[in-house]
Amino acid sequence: MSDSPWTDRIVGDRMTVDQEFASRITNSRFSNQQWSLIMTATEFEIEHPEDPDRARIVANTDNLEQIIPELENVDAGMGAMGPGGGRQQGGSSGGVLDSLKGALGLGGDGGGSSEEEQRRAAERLTQEYADELQAHLESQGKWESVRTAAAEADD
Repeated sequence: MSDSPWTDRIVGDRMTVDQEFASRITNSRFSNQQWSLIMTATEFEIEHPEDPDRARIVANTDNLEQIIPELENVDAGMGAMGPGGGRQQGGSSGGVLDSLKGALGLGGDGGGSSEEEQRRAAERLTQEYADELQAHLESQGKWESVRTAAAEADD
């Protein structure tokens, strides 16, 4: 429902939340370029928009499967650009923490399980973003009108 009227109402709010969420991305396993690709594949929906007590923004990640294999390619292509092209610490490696995880056998370099771990991490992070977006809308007094617009669009 990316073309529903409620999403048009929150473009500026999304930009604000994007800026506030940037530190979460920096501290995640994903580079900024990977996160952009993940967000392109994610649609935000409002579950139960007709019920003010149950309504909430959720990340629809059904399309993530299609882009997960491309995540490594995004960083590989950006790494050639020098500093800032990939992750801040060591290209797409994810830095010291990921290196330690890998040394302990906790990393995500195990073939198919790596893609599964990336998908789960992307799902968690996009839902955190959705929760942050809803909290922002609530704090700005916009949530009720956005929820109402989503309920009307579902009718």
